[in-house]
Amino acid sequence: MSQSSVEILVGRLATDEALRRRFKENRAAVLDEFVASGERLTPVERDALLAIDFSACERFADLVDPRIQKACLRRLP
Repeated sequence: MSQSSVEILVGRLATDEALRRRFKENRAAVLDEFVASGERLTPVERDALLAIDFSACERFADLVDPRIQKACLRRLP
């Protein structure tokens, strides 16, 4: 069921800083990689994920307890 895939991706966006950065830069590429890894998304789900208000995504991530966050220690240009 693809709803499960949506939940996995939204959870990862909330807890994985590096993924959020990549998603901010190129949403379509992140979704393509996600599907290539074996997850399923319907066209409607893909369109909805492409349209996510990214600032809301960042605000939600800021509210997640740091103990369950995956920090990115790599410096980006």
